[in-house]
Amino acid sequence: MKIIIAGAGAVGCHVAKMLSHEQHDIVLLDMDEDKLQDIGSQCDIMTEVGSATSFADLLSCGVGSADLFIAVTSFESVNMTACMLAKNLGAKKTLARIDNYEYLQPKNKEFLNKLGIDSLIYPEMLAATEIVQILRRSWIREYRTFGDGALVLVCVKVRNNSEIIDKEFKTGFFNHDRFRIVAVKRHTHTIIPGGDDQILANDLVYFICPKENLEVVRRAAGKSVFDIKNIMIMGGSRIAVKTLQYLPDDVNVKIIEKDRERCYELTEKLDVLVIHGDGRNIDLLREEGIEDTDAFIAVTDDSETNVLACLAAKRFGIKKSVADVENLDYIDLVDNVDIGTLINKKLIAASHIYQLTLDDDALDVQCLTFSDAEVVEFVVQPGDRITRAKVRDLNLPENINIGGVIRNGKGFVVNGNTLIQPNDHVVIFCMAAGVRKLAKYFNR
Repeated sequence: MKIIIAGAGAVGCHVAKMLSHEQHDIVLLDMDEDKLQDIGSQCDIMTEVGSATSFADLLSCGVGSADLFIAVTSFESVNMTACMLAKNLGAKKTLARIDNYEYLQPKNKEFLNKLGIDSLIYPEMLAATEIVQILRRSWIREYRTFGDGALVLVCVKVRNNSEIIDKEFKTGFFNHDRFRIVAVKRHTHTIIPGGDDQILANDLVYFICPKENLEVVRRAAGKSVFDIKNIMIMGGSRIAVKTLQYLPDDVNVKIIEKDRERCYELTEKLDVLVIHGDGRNIDLLREEGIEDTDAFIAVTDDSETNVLACLAAKRFGIKKSVADVENLDYIDLVDNVDIGTLINKKLIAASHIYQLTLDDDALDVQCLTFSDAEVVEFVVQPGDRITRAKVRDLNLPENINIGGVIRNGKGFVVNGNTLIQPNDHVVIFCMAAGVRKLAKYFNR
């Protein structure tokens, strides 16, 4: 595909890097030449200095032959205008990054499509949704749903009290229909488990299961449940505001924000206590009742600040901490110090953008925070190669693992004897380099 990305910010650069590994023809457009030089030296893409709202600059990028135009600058109005221009200049599909929920309402979709905007992403809203999902299931590090919740993928850090550690897969211990372990993250390495592999204490384990079996997964992982009623949020960012909107009414929330003017804005907008101060200040945390807090969420615009604040909160015995870490290079490092759950807007946005580059049979793609992997939901068509043999006889590559199937709205895990059927929705865990290899299994 020919793909033009307008905006060399965090999201735009990450998407450009990700797609550059898949032989797409990519052009990255931005007004800042220094940003373009940095990304251009890291991956095989074309860069163009120019404005996303300039006819001349768009035409210079070859927008007339673009299969996909992605506008992810920091300015919503620029993104929407750029998509309108690109579509009218010949781009086949367009996507705009926004920061206004109103545009996502179904009643506005047809109007925006007529203007030339085919898809929208709101990374801050997606991040807030993920935070709330995690808080509702406090023992989980990552949570993804497929088929309207018929199947779920969860990531859990297992400890010495887990019944699944030190069990080799070839023993048959995991041969049941309650859950399937599709991957294990150990230090910096992701393992697609084979017969000789086993789970060790402090591994991050990815489970796929029907939603009704989550309790079975929790017990197997040795996790306990606790209610989250008191939450402290550091940083009055857009993620913080959206998170507040999605939290239940019976939760008590405090926001700590170091910018005084932003505190005034939040106080006028939100019905919560807003405290002016630095969330890394131990005395301030103690004064504001950190010892009685169930969850600490750090969502400032600075990854280092978020990590340090969560480390400080953990000293007080916080049961659940969440940090927004935008530097992907920090994720493995931060996980090793065990501060809790990490979120990353770039990965969340990349999932939605990546899906636009796949065939129509790919209904959903989820990029994972703790692993260099994706989980893809495919719909199976009559005659697809994947229906011609049992799973054990499909000769799947080593970096691909079929986790579960949704059939007639009901989810179940697969085993070697499972035969995939037409119209099934198949949820597949694969390393980043393996997504394109799936195509041959969904060919007639």
